[in-house]
Amino acid sequence: MAQPEGELTIQGRIMPASNATFLGEIDGTSVVYKPVAGERPLWDFPDGNLAGREVAAYLVSEATGWDVVPHTWLREGPHGLGMCQLWQEPDEEQEAVTLVAEGDVPPGWRHVFDGLDGRDQAVSLIHEDSVALRRMAVFDVVVNNADRKGGHVLAMTDGHRYGVDHGIALHHEHKLRTVLWGWQGEPLTEDEERTVGRVRASLGDGLADRLAEHLTDLEIEALDRRCRRLLATGRLPRSGNDWPSIPWPPF
Repeated sequence: MAQPEGELTIQGRIMPASNATFLGEIDGTSVVYKPVAGERPLWDFPDGNLAGREVAAYLVSEATGWDVVPHTWLREGPHGLGMCQLWQEPDEEQEAVTLVAEGDVPPGWRHVFDGLDGRDQAVSLIHEDSVALRRMAVFDVVVNNADRKGGHVLAMTDGHRYGVDHGIALHHEHKLRTVLWGWQGEPLTEDEERTVGRVRASLGDGLADRLAEHLTDLEIEALDRRCRRLLATGRLPRSGNDWPSIPWPPF
């Protein structure tokens, strides 16, 4: 779909959200609008802005060819410069990430961790075992996503899975936090290896220049380094003890 270029009008505010997030409309097309002016400063992401990181994550997604991130761009709006992203309506009958009674993991799903819910009931966090979601897990490693909550996975009717909310990604330091740990330590598939290699090649073929509008040189170098490391190990990483590996809350 072509990027709409008309006037951006606000239809309402999207709640809850830690930063100002609006549902907008451009030429009859629904979009998510996050103005830079509505961002809360983060001490550990001092460079650039969250809107720019969202665009950078889209550019990497575009390089993969997997369509993980909906079309995202920067533009002016009623509250100034901000991120716009094409609205995606998920299937309310589907959940790609969910909670079940502890240990009650159905076939076709992957276990992540056990814990207690808000009523102190023992539960397990699980996610589906699908190609679309595994691609998102690889993408999160590549972009160093620090906030892949279950609510940031949109399950579409046709089986596609979109990832949203990438404002705290692509830092040069290790900050990977995700609920998609069900494949940790497993070998990359041939398709995944080709795709990570394609991202590396794209950096030297114009992607790095486009990312430089939103990221520091150090962050772009770190992106290339993560790709090289993935290809060298040939495996998805394991969660470690040096950094909280699951965002909290997980949804």
